[in-house]
Amino acid sequence: MIEYELLKIIWWVLVGVLLIGFALTDGFDMGSMALMPFVGKDDEERRAAINTIAPHWDGNQVWFITAGGALFAAWPMVYATAFSGMYWALLLVLFALFLRPVGFDYRSKLENTKWRNAWDWGLCIGGAVPALVFGVAFGNMFLGVPFTLDETVRSTYTGSFFELLNPFALVCGLVSLTMLAAHGGAWLMLRTEGALRTRSAQATRYMGILFLICFLGAGAWLYFGNIEGYTLVTPYDTNGVANPLAKEVLTDANHGWMNNYSIYPITILAPVMAIIGGIIVVLASTKNKAGLSFLGTSFAVIGSILTAGFALFPFLMPSSIHPNISLTMWDAVSSQMTLSVMTVAACIFVPLILAYTTWCYYKMWGVITKKHIQDHTHSLY
Repeated sequence: MIEYELLKIIWWVLVGVLLIGFALTDGFDMGSMALMPFVGKDDEERRAAINTIAPHWDGNQVWFITAGGALFAAWPMVYATAFSGMYWALLLVLFALFLRPVGFDYRSKLENTKWRNAWDWGLCIGGAVPALVFGVAFGNMFLGVPFTLDETVRSTYTGSFFELLNPFALVCGLVSLTMLAAHGGAWLMLRTEGALRTRSAQATRYMGILFLICFLGAGAWLYFGNIEGYTLVTPYDTNGVANPLAKEVLTDANHGWMNNYSIYPITILAPVMAIIGGIIVVLASTKNKAGLSFLGTSFAVIGSILTAGFALFPFLMPSSIHPNISLTMWDAVSSQMTLSVMTVAACIFVPLILAYTTWCYYKMWGVITKKHIQDHTHSLY
């Protein structure tokens, strides 16, 4: 059996991979729909934008479901605390996501302008709201979540929904929203032509610029803004059984969350990657280079998620009330047997998902044009 400490590290990496997979695939779905009412100026252009993701949007959500399932199985305490404490935020995401399947299926059922416009804005909300809330959630991880644990490790959340919408978290939300909107715009550049592609390139450039401003602003706020970072006091038994009550955590308002970048210098590649990706997006979209723009947004997505993960490591959910009970990858984890079984399953199914997804994109690739919409008006979204 694999050593318990190694299994904990493996699942920290795998959950990160699943989050990146979700952001890369379902991210351009949400981003393209967030931009769709603005870049599509008539019904055919909007239908073209919708049908660029039509064969894949529901399959892409497998990454989201898998990441949620992996969180529940690998880190059950984090899952329980997050889903009970941030209940209203998660409901907001859920109801926004509800607009996507019904919007795709019902939007073009009636040839009525008001009907279709309403669903267009519904699809926009269904893309923009989750992208914003996911970033807000990450922002609150850096500030600490107001929860406590009793002697039976039962969590109690003492905050409110509106407390989550603090200025720093909203900036992080804008990082996520602009990043995924740029990703979606680059996707539309790849899959459309003519005026729709030109407007998508302009939107991608604007979103890329805003992403760089927000990303650098959030980093500067984290570095200079007296936000307390958490540090796990060593020595600590990383191979021990899960018990979030058996540790000591120090807080440091002097660049605390940046300590990992000093301890592990290679991790600085993550924010560098995000910044370089944002610069590529701005430059490539200015030249109307779709492939290079999409590569840049992919770099920005991967770099941004890794930046947050590396800065927080090994913390998963810091407590702003009692730092010592913060949940980490070492002590909020499932049993060794559970992680072992999950690792075997992941080794089998993750490659299958990757292979199947790649094959689907290969078989269904192509540019969606106005003529294609006109020729298949009754068989497309």
